[in-house]
Amino acid sequence: MTGRRPIRSTHPGGLRGRSRATRTGVLSAGALVACASLAVGCGVVPGATGGSGDDDPITVMTWAPQDTGATNKPGMPALAQAYARWVNSQGGLGGRQLNVLTCNDHNDSVAAAKCARRAVKEDAVAVVGSYSQYADSFFPVLEGARIPYIGGYGLTNTEFTSPLSYPVNGGQPALLAGLGSALADSCGPVTLVRPDTIAGDQLPVLLDSGLSSGGHERAHDQRAAEDATSYDDQSGRALAREGTGPGGPGCVVPVLGDRTGTFMDSFRRASEDHPDVRTATVLGSVDQTTINASGGASGPYEGAYVTGWYPSVGDPAWDGLKKLIKEQAFGNNDVDAADAGVQTTWIAYTVLKEVVESLGDGEVSADTVRRALDGGLEVGTGGLTPDLRWTFADKLASVGFPRLVNADVTLQVVRDGRLVSARQGTVNTTRTLQNADVA
Repeated sequence: MTGRRPIRSTHPGGLRGRSRATRTGVLSAGALVACASLAVGCGVVPGATGGSGDDDPITVMTWAPQDTGATNKPGMPALAQAYARWVNSQGGLGGRQLNVLTCNDHNDSVAAAKCARRAVKEDAVAVVGSYSQYADSFFPVLEGARIPYIGGYGLTNTEFTSPLSYPVNGGQPALLAGLGSALADSCGPVTLVRPDTIAGDQLPVLLDSGLSSGGHERAHDQRAAEDATSYDDQSGRALAREGTGPGGPGCVVPVLGDRTGTFMDSFRRASEDHPDVRTATVLGSVDQTTINASGGASGPYEGAYVTGWYPSVGDPAWDGLKKLIKEQAFGNNDVDAADAGVQTTWIAYTVLKEVVESLGDGEVSADTVRRALDGGLEVGTGGLTPDLRWTFADKLASVGFPRLVNADVTLQVVRDGRLVSARQGTVNTTRTLQNADVA
């Protein structure tokens, strides 16, 4: 929406590590008003009713797949709605109410494009904190309307190339490059088990970039259906391959989103005669709940490395998110502070808040939000990421990731059935990605 805001409210609105700062949020209760669209599963948390001109709220959209047979991220739109209730109870963003539209992309290219067209129709100033593997379907729509995409999940390479994309993490490129680096010294043959999808096709070269940086041979690329109910055959084939190469015990790396747990159920049974084979994966494909369900300390994840984008959920930097969840999303099990999608959405809305506040009394529209982001605005996230600033001349532009401005990942390990930090601070994957063969 366009227009000028009313009077501002006075309410507060080799691996090397580095420490993170902390920040907390002040939260209070609000009210929820929701609606749904049968066509594309969309909803809205309005910040104001009716009005035009100076009274118009700031409208944004958050989308993610829900209720599908593959990966689902219902916590992302749910967190966005909770954020709207919180910020509106504090007087809005820069004194203007926040309208959050939500949409279900159904893990489907047609639905993803419909979500983007709804964002255009509703005059959204940005799409914020969203998840979709169908970048080829939704980005052309957003780019045609010049609507910025802030803090996508980082699932596709397009999120790191589009001039309308403003990612807050290093996506799958950073996670897999960092994981490959961690495995290079400790694994024999490595097998990557990944979805047989367009997004999955981008994963092998990224893991290989990390393995190669440590002098390790490339991983075997094993495709699997992303919506399978059993992975007995894939587990057997991966284990059979682990005894064929040089070096120590092999490592199996399942990166199957929500279906990673299903794979590990099959892998547990198949690996009884292969006790030395280790597993490793990325956050988003595994969390503490998954580890618990697979047997905890006696399960196949024990000793596994897991790379993530942000500090562990026990870090004080997440206190603001936890308080928001407690006060505005209490009882909604979809909104989990340990979920990487929820965390990314929180950070994406932190970026939006700083962008709107940087505009002062000026117009808030897709054009002004985009110009602020392109104009060198540096955004702090309370220590959850490095300070973020988006340009097209960053260090990874030469290898096709001009928008990848945060290449930091955290390295965690499953120890005694618990996901804990393997190293203090973060791992920067910039140099590894610079050597990746992503052409």
